[in-house]
Amino acid sequence: MSDWYRRSGDILTLTLHVQPGAKRTETAGLHGEALKIRLAAPPVEGRANEALLRFIADYFGVPLRQVELKQGGQSRHKVVAITGSKVDPGRLLGA
Repeated sequence: MSDWYRRSGDILTLTLHVQPGAKRTETAGLHGEALKIRLAAPPVEGRANEALLRFIADYFGVPLRQVELKQGGQSRHKVVAITGSKVDPGRLLGA
């Protein structure tokens, strides 16, 4: 079990370190006890958060409404909850 995610019943919680304004949206390995995600969106008017939630929803195969930003709206350190996905989060690391 990794420190950057945990599963509790139907809910998967991810701890993320987000770098907005990157060339493209992609995962970039671990950053301490968080998964680092580079986002192509700029950190302006919530666009990076919106892009992050859309990226997570697409990856985990769930509708956007099933992905919720729990902590870190104004921070690079974020906690996201995903409901109802069977996808293994370890695949984000290429594992």
